[in-house]
Amino acid sequence: MSTSPVTLMVARRVADGRYQDLIAWLREGEQLATDFPGYLGSGVLAPPPDDDEFQIIFRFADEQTLHVWEHSASRTAWLARGSDLFAHPHEHRVSGIDGWFGAVGQRPPRWKQAVAIWLAFFPVSLIFNFILNPLLGELSLVPRVLVSTLALTPLMVYWFIPLSTHLLSGWLNSTPARSLPAAPSTQNH
Repeated sequence: MSTSPVTLMVARRVADGRYQDLIAWLREGEQLATDFPGYLGSGVLAPPPDDDEFQIIFRFADEQTLHVWEHSASRTAWLARGSDLFAHPHEHRVSGIDGWFGAVGQRPPRWKQAVAIWLAFFPVSLIFNFILNPLLGELSLVPRVLVSTLALTPLMVYWFIPLSTHLLSGWLNSTPARSLPAAPSTQNH
């Protein structure tokens, strides 16, 4: 079994006219998961305006704690209560940073992943340091970095990097246009 954090990503398309019910049900599921050992966080990414597919993310400390939650009676009952709220569910699990970038074979190149993470991290880190510099400026380097990383890591992992990858999904998943080879020259000499 995996000893690194595991993320379960679930896609659900809202059934016609059931948007508010689905939102309430999703929040109930997030609350339910908080009671389980190994729970690290969860979130719901709303679909873009022209779509109806929600992305639901549950993160656990390892494969074993996720397994306990997935096979619990309370989760089974929760899924049954919401079964008429969505259509065409799709699930997959990932470990580590790959969870932010989709399934195997659909992940963007590493350089695009690095850009998406940097675009999330730079402004949040800059704002954090600007606002808290008066408080942290008196600390020496190691305690200052310790405090900032303790505060920023959860924010980045659960909010800003998933938001960045969601907002940049079109670019992250685009393939570069390839030019066709030039046609041979037909000039006479």
